[in-house]
Amino acid sequence: MSPLDSLILDAKQAILDEQHKRFQALQREGRWQEAMQQFHVTLTCASDLLNESLRVLERALNRYREQQQGRSSPPSLPPCDQASS
Repeated sequence: MSPLDSLILDAKQAILDEQHKRFQALQREGRWQEAMQQFHVTLTCASDLLNESLRVLERALNRYREQQQGRSSPPSLPPCDQASS
């Protein structure tokens, strides 16, 4: 994972945490209409964080697979047209 990926995920996590705190505060205050609107925002943030996490994971898996394919190439063999004695 690159430093940029980490920064983006941390920022999205912080936004989600803040939205969740707002939802909880509204819920504690009994402001149910606003709490339900905030709940929708919180779920949207959670979905965004999960989607970004999946993108980072997919990129990491693709890089890993590419590295493994590069390492597992069969050794090169001499050309078939060389006559052996």
